[in-house]
Amino acid sequence: MFGIFKKKKKADPDTPMVDINQNPLLDGDMVISLRYDMGLCKVLETEQGLVYESVETGKQENWTRMIDASTTFQKVEKVKDDQSLTK
Repeated sequence: MFGIFKKKKKADPDTPMVDINQNPLLDGDMVISLRYDMGLCKVLETEQGLVYESVETGKQENWTRMIDASTTFQKVEKVKDDQSLTK
């Protein structure tokens, strides 16, 4: 009637993973999380799919929780090889 009980769209696993600046993300990449106070994280491939693991705390978050609803990009910023790991 008003769209209150619409089914939520599930994240498409075929959607390429890109950071907030549209840089592609792969297993092993280092990123800075812009959500959940995770700080510096590593992208890891697990049995459940890709996760972000915080270097400081060891906390893990599934990639689907980092999707920016307005752009569908990940709410992380990829750390470049020449970029300092401390911000």
